[in-house]
Amino acid sequence: MPRVSIHWFRRDLRLTDNTALHHASKGSDQVVPAYILSTWKRQHDWTGPNRQHFLCGNLESLAKNLEAIGSQLLLRAGDAVSELERLVHETGASAVYTNRDPDPFGREVEGKVAAMCQKHGVEFLTFKDVTLHGPEEVLNGEGKPYRVYTPYSKNWLSLPKPEPVPAVKSLGITLPKLVSLKLPTVRHWSLPECTAATPPPGERTARDRMKAFISSGRLAAYADMRNTPAGHHSSCLSPDLRYGLIGIRELYQRCQKAAATAKASTKASIEAYVKELAWREFYMTVLHHWPEVLEMEFNPEFRSVPWDGDDAHYEAWKEGRTGFPIVDAGMRQLLATGWMHNRVRMIVSMFLTKDLHVHWRLGESWFMQQLVDGEIASNNGGWQWSAGTGADAAPYFRIQNPWTQTKRYDPEGEYIKQWVPELKDVAAEKLFQPCDTPLAKGYPLPIVDHSQERERTLKRFKMAKGR
Repeated sequence: MPRVSIHWFRRDLRLTDNTALHHASKGSDQVVPAYILSTWKRQHDWTGPNRQHFLCGNLESLAKNLEAIGSQLLLRAGDAVSELERLVHETGASAVYTNRDPDPFGREVEGKVAAMCQKHGVEFLTFKDVTLHGPEEVLNGEGKPYRVYTPYSKNWLSLPKPEPVPAVKSLGITLPKLVSLKLPTVRHWSLPECTAATPPPGERTARDRMKAFISSGRLAAYADMRNTPAGHHSSCLSPDLRYGLIGIRELYQRCQKAAATAKASTKASIEAYVKELAWREFYMTVLHHWPEVLEMEFNPEFRSVPWDGDDAHYEAWKEGRTGFPIVDAGMRQLLATGWMHNRVRMIVSMFLTKDLHVHWRLGESWFMQQLVDGEIASNNGGWQWSAGTGADAAPYFRIQNPWTQTKRYDPEGEYIKQWVPELKDVAAEKLFQPCDTPLAKGYPLPIVDHSQERERTLKRFKMAKGR
């Protein structure tokens, strides 16, 4: 009797370098590829139309790729445990394969699926795929997780990295056609249509983006240019990593191959980029060991800091009309594209928490609703870093000045003028400091005085630390 297995797709919407899918194809006569759609409607604190639109495109691409190798993507909607149980009965599967989710919500579901499989005598096989190293692999000398990035990264960099697995070419014999839902649109979640210019979806275009980043010179110049928001200097691979359109092992291997023949300055840039991959895994490790960071400050000293920001200020921040050009440019880029340059993410998040005194969890949620690359661990880590409350956070007294940040990272005003077009005729030097009159018709004056709000923040954190 043929061995039938189910591969449960989640954050791995690709056929290349897919660990669980590779093992399923090797250990089965027939693999049934399945994706379970969530059924929440209208509003979600952690996602929105941008990311769901991108997901829909990725599912359509995955379905076509599976058809090309003689298979079929099976789409169901509802509770993952119940739907997988139903599939086990429909297919006679003796195993369920999946790649482990790094988030606590995904791990909770995995535990329930494991119990269901055990009840029916079905194997449940999970694999590390989202990261190069799991949360239990990078530990200090006492066998405990790191709370600080630098020693974590040194250990992470020293460990041998897993090799990519081959692309899956076949998923075995053909079963009778199973009932599947149609490919979804954002209407499945009763969401408004996506208006952001999200990246082209699918594994092929993601692989093209990865290859272009490495070969175009952007990787070679990464150390020098990564903090420049104008132009195209980032890898822009975070949405692809979020949905598993590319494998982290292949990305790392390609970086290492580029470094092997590179001159010293290029090697330094490649090392800088690889350390960003380590940051991603550090935040996933923090979330794994301290899941309470989603509810409260990682640093207990600052759990008593008051957050009493004005609702009108929060709305102005979300809409990009604060009167701080670099902040407004970042927020408008987010609304227009579902993405924001990392340096600007730091600036706008520190502005919300330190200048407007709005709780970081509100900013965290807004980012997750807008970002195509919304990653719970990285987003939480970044927000707590900027708020001064997290693991390896910026010290509370290090408060970025939006005006000096503009002068340093957007000295010609190129980025600002791209996203705040009403300022296109304003001299660049006028973007480096507040003024008493509007910079342009219709553009607001700064809604707060940075110097005054900085002093208020310092007092609040000092008081909390004193307690």
